[in-house]
Amino acid sequence: MRTQFITDNNGNKLAVILPIKQYNKMIEELEDLEDVRLYDEAKKNDTGERIPMDEAFKAIEAKRKNKE
Repeated sequence: MRTQFITDNNGNKLAVILPIKQYNKMIEELEDLEDVRLYDEAKKNDTGERIPMDEAFKAIEAKRKNKE
């Protein structure tokens, strides 16, 4: 991955510039990891109660939108 850094006058790194393809891939992978984390959390807290899948997806999407 080719990355560039924005630095201050003392050479301290302040920000990173990376190709958009790499950025998009990184965001996608982070979202996948979040899905795994949510699944693990749900499995840990499983009470045996079930809801229809479409309701579950709506709840997941609502939770994601609240984080943005």
